[in-house]
Amino acid sequence: MMDSPLLALTRRSAAQAGSSHDSTAAQNMRQLLQLRWMAVAGQLITILVVQFALGIDLPLFPMMVIIALQAFANIVSFLLVTRGRVTNVELMLGLLFDVGSLTAQLSLSGGATNPFVSLFLIQVVLSAILLETWSVWVLVVLTAVCYAGLAADSRPLDYPPSIAPFVGELNALGAWLSFLLSGTLVAMFVTRISRNLRARDAFLADLRQRAAEEDGIVRIGLFASGAAHELGTPLASLAVILSDWRRLPKIAEDPELAGELAEMQAEVERCKAIVTDILHSAGEPRGEAMQSVPAHAFLHDIVEEWRATLASGPLSVDLHGLGDAAVVAGPSLRQAVWNLLDNAAEASPTGVALAATCDRDELTIAVTDQGRGFTESQLASVGKLYHSGKGAGHGVGLFLASNVARRLGGRLEAMNRPGGGADVRLVLPLAKPRR
Repeated sequence: MMDSPLLALTRRSAAQAGSSHDSTAAQNMRQLLQLRWMAVAGQLITILVVQFALGIDLPLFPMMVIIALQAFANIVSFLLVTRGRVTNVELMLGLLFDVGSLTAQLSLSGGATNPFVSLFLIQVVLSAILLETWSVWVLVVLTAVCYAGLAADSRPLDYPPSIAPFVGELNALGAWLSFLLSGTLVAMFVTRISRNLRARDAFLADLRQRAAEEDGIVRIGLFASGAAHELGTPLASLAVILSDWRRLPKIAEDPELAGELAEMQAEVERCKAIVTDILHSAGEPRGEAMQSVPAHAFLHDIVEEWRATLASGPLSVDLHGLGDAAVVAGPSLRQAVWNLLDNAAEASPTGVALAATCDRDELTIAVTDQGRGFTESQLASVGKLYHSGKGAGHGVGLFLASNVARRLGGRLEAMNRPGGGADVRLVLPLAKPRR
């Protein structure tokens, strides 16, 4: 997770989320804004101490103008960074502005002999971390030019006679304070910026993983569509054959055979309906099937349809407390819940339970069973393709359910129950109830 800025004035809004390249650059710009605010405060305190406590005459007006410009630039930069997108050039210009401001202040207060000249290194270090290679060298060259200009021409400090004997000690103290300040700021901001960059890398790695999973889903969809197309003909042939068998006298006169044949016909018709749904969904635009539906009615319909196909074992259902809660649903979510029920029934023929609860923002659909539960390795890989204790080729159901939940802005959770069995949950964001 990215570090939030230290100063409240530069804190990112809650609406800005993610760790993409753009959001990382915006976060790093906020770190620079913090550094500039600290520079404004530090320069103001230092000028006042030197002028009024030490009695060293400084050009107060131009130095205060530079501080005001820095504050104004910080406010403008803060307004611009709220766009969420910050380019490499913008970061470079921000660092160059800080170099220019520091050069102007040093030129009015001793130039290269000022012990705080080492603060130039902070900008160089930050540029090496934040900027592209060409931008780093631009800033290094310009910083070197500014340093050379300070050595060649700057306004010397006018020490009063009372502290003239202590100039050497004051310079040593200033050099020590400059080193302490530089080291603290570099450690503080480089650490935070490095965390931002690591968060961005983790985000990109997650995107690559999701892309690989999406590719797996596409392959599964292609295979399913092809299989559904090929199964259409044999299923139609089976339906015709079973219809002819029902008219045979031997079967018509045997109630037991007639009942089994009717059950076979029902299963064939169900297979044909599944094949038709697969072929229909393969050519259906994703957005058309998604809509906000009442959660209670949606889950009740799934339960009733699933119960009609349940071979054995009871199903306990608890949908109390959902009220008028709504969820964005479609055929994919329906199939995800169906897969969880199928998995639970296979693991626990003695009974399966489905319970749905909701809070202010989320709907939780929990499917529990009384089976053996998950092993540690299975829990670590829940939701990954072909990771299942059933053997090779299994594990597609939880993988698809996990991806459906993630597409809807939710997640899949799996755990073992203390009394035995497994608990698999789909946690989904609530939608506004339909009028």
